[in-house]
Amino acid sequence: MTEQPGTDLSRLRINREDPTAATEGGRRRGGLILYAVGTLVIAAAVIFFIRTLGGEPEAVETTLVSYISSSADRTVLTASGYVVAQRKAAIASKATGRIVALYYREGDKVRKGDVIAKIESADVEAVLARVRADLDITLAGLFDARRIFGRAETLLAGNLISQAEYDLARSQYDAARATVESRKAGVRAAEVDLENTYIRAPFDGTILSKNADVGEVVAPFAAGASSRVAVVTLADMGSLQVEADVSESNIVGVTIRQPVEITLDAYPERRYRGLVDKIVPTADRAKATVMTKIQFLEIDSRVLPEMGAKVHFLSENAGDTSAASETILAVDSRAVARTADGPVLYLLEGTKATRKAVRTGRTVGTMIEILEGPGAGARVILDPSPTLTDGAEVRPAK
Repeated sequence: MTEQPGTDLSRLRINREDPTAATEGGRRRGGLILYAVGTLVIAAAVIFFIRTLGGEPEAVETTLVSYISSSADRTVLTASGYVVAQRKAAIASKATGRIVALYYREGDKVRKGDVIAKIESADVEAVLARVRADLDITLAGLFDARRIFGRAETLLAGNLISQAEYDLARSQYDAARATVESRKAGVRAAEVDLENTYIRAPFDGTILSKNADVGEVVAPFAAGASSRVAVVTLADMGSLQVEADVSESNIVGVTIRQPVEITLDAYPERRYRGLVDKIVPTADRAKATVMTKIQFLEIDSRVLPEMGAKVHFLSENAGDTSAASETILAVDSRAVARTADGPVLYLLEGTKATRKAVRTGRTVGTMIEILEGPGAGARVILDPSPTLTDGAEVRPAK
């Protein structure tokens, strides 16, 4: 055979490797992939089966067992507010000085004029002693001037002295009298300064807070960085009212002398009768509310300033509210399930529904009285489903 020009036979090679090796490696890799995919599918199936078998916990809405008024069905509006003393004062000193005595503490009752505190007064007492001594001297001079003037009047009547001598005696007497009045004014001023070292109660009340202590310096208008202004805060507990904000859109339902019930956040089981005393004639632009002031018709020592309160405005035809302070334990009627054994509630305890038999009473609005059963604050399930069982797993609805 003749070699073709331009052909390079040296580039020709014979493949001596096993052709099945590559095929075997590919099969092994493919088997591993199929195994992994199969494992994931089986795991997903198991998880799905477990979830399907066990079921998701039922989502439930809840409410609280609470105290309500027996007249709740007559409530036309509810507003929140705070107990505020209408007569309250921060008692300060008119003089600057160091407190040397403090006679009352928080919670103590005082009468008008009682000395609450005393500030140092040695310098004022020294001034008072000096001006009183000056007054004594001028009084002695006035006595002499009056005696000389009396003699001059007698001598002038007998033409024994001239008119000029008489006028001189009279002017000296008038000057002595003026000096005495000036010294008396000085004594009165020093006595006022001394009185200002006593810090007295301006009205009958109760000490709410103590803002300074013995050894601290008090001064009007806080003259120094380390000085105090108010020594104590005093409030007339007989002037306590509830200040409640009512929405502008609801203020039309509030009138002066309208009967109300007041509930303190601290004592929800107690109801206090009251009346609308004042509707403040201005609105809060930021909150779109109008302030109302509620007068207590009955009050006790548990009512304290700055306590949170809720005001339940009653309908105008509520009539006599003498029984308004009666409270009952109640729950939303939708929480009561009727069974063959009687009414029951389902309490939410952790993540479980616990069945509880109850004895119910009267219905007040949308609430039903609980005569026997869980106490106030118990969380119960609203609208329990017929399939809900005792001990079932549940979860609060979002």
